[in-house]
Amino acid sequence: MVLFPEGGFLHKRREISQRFAEKNNLPKLEYVSLPRAGAMKIIMEEVGPQREQVASTSKQDNKKDDFNQNNTKIVDPKSGDSIEWILDVTIAYPDRIPLHLQDIVCGTRPPCTTHLHYRLYPSSEVPTDTEGMTQWLYDRFIEKDKMLEEFYRTGQFPSTGNNPSVARQVRQDNLRYLILHLFFIASTFLQYKTLCELWSYFW
Repeated sequence: MVLFPEGGFLHKRREISQRFAEKNNLPKLEYVSLPRAGAMKIIMEEVGPQREQVASTSKQDNKKDDFNQNNTKIVDPKSGDSIEWILDVTIAYPDRIPLHLQDIVCGTRPPCTTHLHYRLYPSSEVPTDTEGMTQWLYDRFIEKDKMLEEFYRTGQFPSTGNNPSVARQVRQDNLRYLILHLFFIASTFLQYKTLCELWSYFW
């Protein structure tokens, strides 16, 4: 499950985020925007490690809300089907210019190196209440901002704790991309032809 707590592109969100931070006495971030906790709260209520407790708390807090009163759980609490880990990914782009979708699809941008920094957190560390979860997210993004500041200054992400960062280079294979694109084009064509045949058969 992939989540973008920022809620939008940085160049569109930065100014709004900084105004919100100034209004609410929060740090003004330069390299990331302040996250939103709403989507994460819903995810943790449905598939988090403490979802039974969160679900009962949410129903008590929202007794007047018919939607919450009639809420149906997506995951069976007894099935053990829950999120155990949260993988926090921080991306650093060359010259602070992010890759856009059209650059990737059309290949209009010259080849470049994009740096990804990973941190892993047990999902049980995330507070279940809205205020605590929001603060937990704020703390992570404040750390991200400091990490990116150091990266763009030194060219390396800082090491956290006693464990040194392990760098691993991943190269994108152009042939693999070509084969995948051809596969999706061929698959779409075959599905289209199949639907046309079914349409002509029945109508």
